[in-house]
Amino acid sequence: MNTQPRPPLKSLTHTPTRPGAAELAAVRTAVGEPKGAARKGVRTALRPDPQTGDGRYPIAWLHICAPYEATPTATSKCQCGRDRSAVGHGKVLALIADHEGHRDLCPLRTPQEERAAA
Repeated sequence: MNTQPRPPLKSLTHTPTRPGAAELAAVRTAVGEPKGAARKGVRTALRPDPQTGDGRYPIAWLHICAPYEATPTATSKCQCGRDRSAVGHGKVLALIADHEGHRDLCPLRTPQEERAAA
């Protein structure tokens, strides 16, 4: 029996010894893109914030949720560590009054020296 020779399983391709010159891609600008857009963006990003505040920042939060024909809920939180919540119409109203009263007692809003002088 005569068997035919098996073809090679892998084909070795010719590898060039030197790298070829790369083709230069054509420079295309996107429609509507201004020239130097990145440089302009960097300049505005490094500017100081023009909307600087007046030095005030929130210390206490009162969140009230009263959906139509549902039980109202409320939470009162302060950075001094106060964290209270209430469920129900009467208890929410009491928490609102307590939150307003906490403004005068909070150590973060009224430092100890000012309270002693008053």
